[in-house]
Amino acid sequence: MTVILRVFFLFVGFGFAVAGGVSIIAYLNLLTMGQAFHDYMEFIIHRVETYLFIGGILLMWTSIYFPRFK
Repeated sequence: MTVILRVFFLFVGFGFAVAGGVSIIAYLNLLTMGQAFHDYMEFIIHRVETYLFIGGILLMWTSIYFPRFK
């Protein structure tokens, strides 16, 4: 049962990280429109996709490196 739960969290985390990462990369188009890198980072910090990316990375990391959830 615990292996199935770990694989589930791994896949959910991967999905969150992909969704957030693709959005963050898509927002790089703001730099070509004349925005400064500082403005881009300020914009990204306030977006939900950034938190999805970070949460997905943490879910994957937790499911890989902490095999037992006791």
